[in-house]
Amino acid sequence: MEMSDMTARQIWQEVKANPSRARFGFGRKAVLVNIDLQNAYTCTGRFSTAYETDPEQLAHINALARRFRALGWPVVWTHVAYMASGEDAGVWGTRTDTPDSLQNIKAGSRRAAFDERCEVDRSRDIVINKRMASAFFETNLGSLFTWHKVDTVIVTGGSTSGCVRATVVDSLSRGYRTVVPEECVADKHERPHFANLYDMVLKYADVLPVAEVAAFMEQYKPAN
Repeated sequence: MEMSDMTARQIWQEVKANPSRARFGFGRKAVLVNIDLQNAYTCTGRFSTAYETDPEQLAHINALARRFRALGWPVVWTHVAYMASGEDAGVWGTRTDTPDSLQNIKAGSRRAAFDERCEVDRSRDIVINKRMASAFFETNLGSLFTWHKVDTVIVTGGSTSGCVRATVVDSLSRGYRTVVPEECVADKHERPHFANLYDMVLKYADVLPVAEVAAFMEQYKPAN
């Protein structure tokens, strides 16, 4: 194991500055998957479980969502919300039982609701109530992606070290080119945030500036 005195942020910046790092690249058609942009994780002034990394995160995500809809590409919003009993959280919900605990994000509650700043188009966007970390686990994402004939998954939301990373790993494992716009993901603390950006870009995804993702969409021409 290599040893280093560098911080996770410094290691990430060093990797990001390498112009020769290999990429998976964009494919022919993409889907936008926005992970758990709900009050429990975005309202920092109200809920102790919330966090913010880039203050413009939601604005960037909304802009991407508008671009996706203009191209006729799918936009997915996930959130976690559980039964009154919490049993659908399974073992994941057994370590603690406080008002802030995962299994106590109840369906229909304020914590489960999407942040009101999110521009969710209920008439056309896909909304998924997931129970575990990955957006793929026991949801219909796979069949939706087959129907839409996408080969690229763009992942935003939170947390970088938790549900975003789990979704990214599952996305790559299912054969999708996977992209994470850096300004569009967030975590509770900078160490896991930057450590997981580093890990994802070396193994599982292209972590790119959101402007580069938008530029790809601007030049997109439908395949014959």
